[in-house]
Amino acid sequence: MRPDSLPATRFVRYLRPLAIAGLFLLGSGCIYKMSVQQGNYLNPTQMSQLETGMTRSQVLFLLGTPMVPNGFDGDRWDYYYYIKAGRKWEANTSRLMVLFQDDKVYQIVRDGRIEPPKQPSKAELLPTEPLPPPPNPTEAGKQPTQTTPVVEPKP
Repeated sequence: MRPDSLPATRFVRYLRPLAIAGLFLLGSGCIYKMSVQQGNYLNPTQMSQLETGMTRSQVLFLLGTPMVPNGFDGDRWDYYYYIKAGRKWEANTSRLMVLFQDDKVYQIVRDGRIEPPKQPSKAELLPTEPLPPPPNPTEAGKQPTQTTPVVEPKP
């Protein structure tokens, strides 16, 4: 061994682990974090179309199948949505609960807020066809009068 090569081998011996550690540090910053999405995504358009009085099939068509089947109460459908995008610390969650009574939407709860039932407009309250006129008793003709005989008590 030559005396001048001794410091060079020490340098190479320490340089290799430092280079590998540096590559790991640089590579760890380039790792892709995939977004995690679970549940039913409900956009605001879908949620605005949901109204009290809708049938189960209409809700199923509009929102899809609920993610959490409720084994205890068949008149309650829960829709949950969870997304954690990339490296963000906080996750975005939303919850929608639809309650049915007589197979129609009775109540809607969005993120813990109970929504009042939608008030029907005057156009919805008015009948679409004109009502028939009430019967006139003079035009109906004479009705036979029924009489019951009066029985006098015996003395």
